[in-house]
Amino acid sequence: MKRIALLGATGSIGGSALDVIARHPGRYAVDALSAHSKVDELIALCQRFRPRIAAVADPAHYAALRDGLAAAGLPTRAAAGPEALAEIAADGGNDTVIAAVVGAAGVASTLAAARAGKRLLLANKEAVVLAGERLMAEVASAGARLIPIDSEHNAIFQCLPAEGSRAGVRRLVLTASGGPFRDRDPATLASVTPEEACAHPNWSMGRKISVDSATLMNKGLEVIEAHHLFGLPAERIEVVIHPQSTIHSLVDFVDGSMLAQLGQPDMRTTLAVGLAWPERIEAGVAPLDLVALGRLDFRAPDTAAFPCLRLAYAALRAGGSAPAVLNAANEIAVSAFLQHRLAFLGIPALIKATLDRLPALPGDTLDDRLAADAEARRVAGTLLARGGLA
Repeated sequence: MKRIALLGATGSIGGSALDVIARHPGRYAVDALSAHSKVDELIALCQRFRPRIAAVADPAHYAALRDGLAAAGLPTRAAAGPEALAEIAADGGNDTVIAAVVGAAGVASTLAAARAGKRLLLANKEAVVLAGERLMAEVASAGARLIPIDSEHNAIFQCLPAEGSRAGVRRLVLTASGGPFRDRDPATLASVTPEEACAHPNWSMGRKISVDSATLMNKGLEVIEAHHLFGLPAERIEVVIHPQSTIHSLVDFVDGSMLAQLGQPDMRTTLAVGLAWPERIEAGVAPLDLVALGRLDFRAPDTAAFPCLRLAYAALRAGGSAPAVLNAANEIAVSAFLQHRLAFLGIPALIKATLDRLPALPGDTLDDRLAADAEARRVAGTLLARGGLA
């Protein structure tokens, strides 16, 4: 029986993970669940899955969680704060950690899981973008097994000849849906609304990641992730627009072979891979109907209309603190856009302005990167308050 700690249980990844876990009651048990602040939803999940521990990342909600668990007659122990998430990730009561906390808040717990030698199902981009060198070093040192849950990196993981092997690999090709504006006249992008940006044509995702998909920043962050996860430089990682989201990514080999992983746009597939690899288990996902699909289309990304992808490549090449600055500035920009305080085209403008003001600094410790993250947020916030962005 594998015991699972699911960090980020009330998000879209958390819901998909619990759906897969529930399909295999004799194989998996939930040891711990966490949420940021959705106490009622977390308690409802505790009533269903009976974890040993439940935690809220925001300590202000601890009393509500503790009292709610008691009122429901549950023996589940309540915990709160980022430190609690890290403790859960390192706890010996679970052997598998699903890291699905959104944003920089999930970095410390992801590193803790790696340091503890867990099977780590990684759905937190920021842990790799902010601290990729440190994360991969911890994985190697502790003998942890890292399986990416992002559909693109999971596809590459499945297509590589052997876990950890890069023999004969020429390049990685990440596919991108292109988001809701892939066919939109670039001249009209200045007027798009948060509601339009969050209406992804293929995937059901949270608002922040939906906006990242619309700007192509999501794909830029995935390029940075792929560099760390698979050990290839920026020039050997490419992006293509693939509107059907059926091929999730490809590996190109030096002999002319290219392997691709295909599937429905459903995160339950990648979670099932992560939970059971190298075995395969039922995920509740329908098989592809290739005849009904009919065609697969590809085109190059338009980095003039969607400069976030170009900015991400530049940050990866600059190295050091630049990816952390990129990520932090993007979080500030997307939040402002969702609050109608910044135009859609202001997102890349704010990110570029922040990168221009903060040169890349060396240092790969978590403290170094969190300091860069904090400074980037301060600078981006100041620039946002001054206005003048698109």
